[in-house]
Amino acid sequence: MKAIAVVLWIFVLGFVLVETGCEQASTPAEPTPNPADGSDALVYARYAPVKIDIMPLTELTGPSDPQEDALLNVYVSLLDVFGSQIKSPGVFRFELYEYVQRSAEPKGKRAVIWPDIDLTNAAKNNEHWRDFLRAYQFNLPCELQKKQDHILEVTCRCPNGRRLSAEFIVRQPK
Repeated sequence: MKAIAVVLWIFVLGFVLVETGCEQASTPAEPTPNPADGSDALVYARYAPVKIDIMPLTELTGPSDPQEDALLNVYVSLLDVFGSQIKSPGVFRFELYEYVQRSAEPKGKRAVIWPDIDLTNAAKNNEHWRDFLRAYQFNLPCELQKKQDHILEVTCRCPNGRRLSAEFIVRQPK
């Protein structure tokens, strides 16, 4: 009788172990958005910008006329979760800092800050968008007293409330 109870106990324990094995719990599938009820925002949320990239085309050019300021040509691309360059509304802020060499914190004193550029208006957005680059182009006047390298910080406030930021070292033209 004891042997039957032990065998039954082992059988029950084995059954419990098999049923609660290492299988992952299944998650319910995401509901398929129905554009008629306005839930297509779930689909398009994946295409919102999640990263900002300052392209290597960015450069500081000297003035063509001694009366003019130098020009900082900035090329900025916004990336979605798939890493694709996208066009999106947003408010851009540009700040230029002195570059401190051989330092744990190379971003020194702020040299220039430009007024925010609001690209939430479609016409203004198209004005800065360069389709062949899949990026935005900004030409910022820049009067620098010191001939040294700088760090450019670009911040974009997206319509969904996210704040994206990137830095780029701007070398002085030789």
